[in-house]
Amino acid sequence: MVGATATATEMQNNFGRYLTLVMNGSEVIVTKNGKEVGRFVPKGAAISYLTDSLTGILKGGYDLDGVREERVKAKYEAADRR
Repeated sequence: MVGATATATEMQNNFGRYLTLVMNGSEVIVTKNGKEVGRFVPKGAAISYLTDSLTGILKGGYDLDGVREERVKAKYEAADRR
């Protein structure tokens, strides 16, 4: 839920006010020269956004630890071959 829009200067000068809005679940859109440059969002919303953006990328039984091990092994094997 967007709670406010603030210029970068307003955000800097009234950070506590905007922090309170975010802590209460609102989103603050930050603008500079009339263009959106960022969003100040509650932690839960940020995690949800990242998770939603990965939907469809991580299909099936994705084993993060296994993939990490394979990549590290391949990296060091490549270094040993040099």
